[in-house]
Amino acid sequence: GNLKRLTLELGGNDAGIVLPDLFDGASPERRREIAETLFWGAFINTGQTCAALKRLYVPEEIYDEVCRALVRVAENVPMGMGLEEENLLGPLQNRTQFDIVDRLVEDAKASGATVLCGGNPDRDAPGNFYPTTLVADIDGDAALVTEEQFGPALPIIRYTDLDDAVAEANRSEAGLGGSVWSADPVAAREVAARLEAGTVWINNHGAVDPRIPFGGVKGSGYGLEFGVEGLKAVAVPQVING
Repeated sequence: GNLKRLTLELGGNDAGIVLPDLFDGASPERRREIAETLFWGAFINTGQTCAALKRLYVPEEIYDEVCRALVRVAENVPMGMGLEEENLLGPLQNRTQFDIVDRLVEDAKASGATVLCGGNPDRDAPGNFYPTTLVADIDGDAALVTEEQFGPALPIIRYTDLDDAVAEANRSEAGLGGSVWSADPVAAREVAARLEAGTVWINNHGAVDPRIPFGGVKGSGYGLEFGVEGLKAVAVPQVING
């Protein structure tokens, strides 16, 4: 009503693109570290983060390997009550969100996608605990890919042509964040520059720093938070002339 300056951060459906060289030259320990970083990019706060990794595009050449690596991580991350110190993942914030994630995963199952782990919630149990879920062999038009799930269910989409993967990543109306995963920093930056997102991480996802501007494009809003640019977004210079 009084024309205050504002920014709108409207959420996202962040895409990650894995390049075929991701594991090149990596030791078994390093491969595990990469898989863990990928996993937490998607599942931090049980996936309830605006800039979480919400759909992952993986090339045919290493698709099965990436899927197996993510399943190994998921199977070793306990979920449960936060008062129990060993639990690293918790419940969804409310039943409505539980139902949204449940609907999207059930839709993926019905379409013929493969559930690698999870996808079998106890709907009568207390709390809104939806199990950590990885979905493979899923079509790019499935609702779990095109809608923001905001929960612990990650679709892993197979691709054979990098240009197609970039086009699919950009097809979303959201443009908050994205990521590129590669052993080659130069190749990763080239792909990152093609993604329509306010922030693109390389070999990471969702790492927000208050010193660095953060904001979305397209349907993810406008304006910036954080950094000098974020302060300027909600301020106006006074000009004294004379």
